[in-house]
Amino acid sequence: MRKLFASLFLSLGVLAMPAWSAATDSIRQSGFVYCVNGVINTFNPQMPGGGLVVDTLAAQLYDRLLDVDPYTYRLIPELAESWEVLDKGATYRFHLRQDVPFQHTAWFTPQRLMNADDVVFSFSRIFDRQHPWHNVNGGSYPYFDSLQFYDAVESVQKLDQYTVEIHLRHPDASFLWHLATHYAPVLSAEYASELSHSDRRELIDREPVGTGPFMLSEYRSGQYIRLMRNNHYWKGLPRMPQVVIDLGAGGTGRLSKLLTGECDVLAYPAASQVSFLRDDPRLRLTLRPGMNIAYLAFNTSKSPLNQLAVRQALALAINNERLMTSVYYGTAETAASILPRASWAYDNDARITSYDPARARHELQQLGIKDLKLTLWVPSASQAWNPSPKKMAELIQTDLAQIGVKVTIIQVEGRFQEARLMEADHDLTLTGWATDSNDPDSFFRPLLSCAAIASQTNYAHWCNTPFDLLLHKALLTQQLAKRIDYYKRAQQLLAQELPVLPLAYSLRLQAYRSDIKGLVLSPFGNASFAGVYRDNTGDKTP
Repeated sequence: MRKLFASLFLSLGVLAMPAWSAATDSIRQSGFVYCVNGVINTFNPQMPGGGLVVDTLAAQLYDRLLDVDPYTYRLIPELAESWEVLDKGATYRFHLRQDVPFQHTAWFTPQRLMNADDVVFSFSRIFDRQHPWHNVNGGSYPYFDSLQFYDAVESVQKLDQYTVEIHLRHPDASFLWHLATHYAPVLSAEYASELSHSDRRELIDREPVGTGPFMLSEYRSGQYIRLMRNNHYWKGLPRMPQVVIDLGAGGTGRLSKLLTGECDVLAYPAASQVSFLRDDPRLRLTLRPGMNIAYLAFNTSKSPLNQLAVRQALALAINNERLMTSVYYGTAETAASILPRASWAYDNDARITSYDPARARHELQQLGIKDLKLTLWVPSASQAWNPSPKKMAELIQTDLAQIGVKVTIIQVEGRFQEARLMEADHDLTLTGWATDSNDPDSFFRPLLSCAAIASQTNYAHWCNTPFDLLLHKALLTQQLAKRIDYYKRAQQLLAQELPVLPLAYSLRLQAYRSDIKGLVLSPFGNASFAGVYRDNTGDKTP
């Protein structure tokens, strides 16, 4: 990790930063501290499968063609002022804004405004495997790879300086929603050209240049990220000169920092802390329904989990009601489908898996399975969909022990987790998904399609041709009723085959100091900090 960002440290001349206890006062004068637990592997949200870069940083560093209104869940313009859907959903034409500058950073000074060349570059890099930038820094774009867009997109064309047309090989009713996710930022083609001429192409994902409200200033692995205000931001000057993202503490350590004022905002507080946070007059707590799902994935490529009866027996042994009370403390709803209840395609007939350990034990005995030993891979950091992954894993471990199944918990994080999971050595993995898209396709295909196995987002290693066919048919029609029918059938198939066990739909939680204003909590797990400011009127900071 240190080697990965060595060039960034040198170009910025980063010096060791004092402990937050010594530096907080100066930061409070010109910005705020956002505390979150996470790992950074790249600053380009095209490349990770989720996590801190997508959930927090993307909305600060970059903009997209389209945005999603956090209150109405409707598509709204961002870098594209308007768009047209042609050829029954096979062609999309975007009319770009003409007044959007790129960031002026320590490593790049733009000479022109954002135009069609930047949009063509950004998406051709992802969709065209022959593009000279596709394989830079690994050539992996998990979100779009799982959607097979490299096969679906026929061309990305510049019609004029501010018009771009994307042609698909077949209609795709979900396409606009995927372009509205934070996995689809617009990068600078001019910056890419400069890096190419100096033979430093790998820096495009390490030293970011976007059009967003904040720019990367400093980064210390495992410690902090400092973002400085983009004074040329096209939407207007962000209210705070800087934001410091503190990566240095987890769990109760982050809560302690919030209470002492070293943190102004605490992302993903533990659900067990909610009542305490509500009672503190110095703090504010925001809760919103989220577009997320926590689930247990069975490795269906490995015996005996390749047997449906075994998966069903294990599901019967898990006490979901106890997970709700012991992990979420009333901040989540038991999941019955991989789709969140807020989705317009949610199947209201879906049923939660019953808890019946006696039956589970009997089923395993009937199958002749005894002394079963399984590994359970668990992310080490709290997530938007799971505030306490390790605790949940331990509860599942206890549940399965009651039916004679011994579970070994293995904690992993970041890309290491993804790489090891794709080796198919694991038996179970406790994971989840959140997206800034209201289209069901952004849950189904990235998590459970055949293509998502290779893109490292299908942890169940489950490939079902009838399921993929239902998803494909749902994309070919613009009629909502037909799409809902296809997705309902897809959910029924998942319930029958059980490659994953849905566990919880979590509320989005965010705690912050009472003097922090303008902080929007999005149901999609991300929001710009451009409108955040500090109001010291009546400040109760000790």
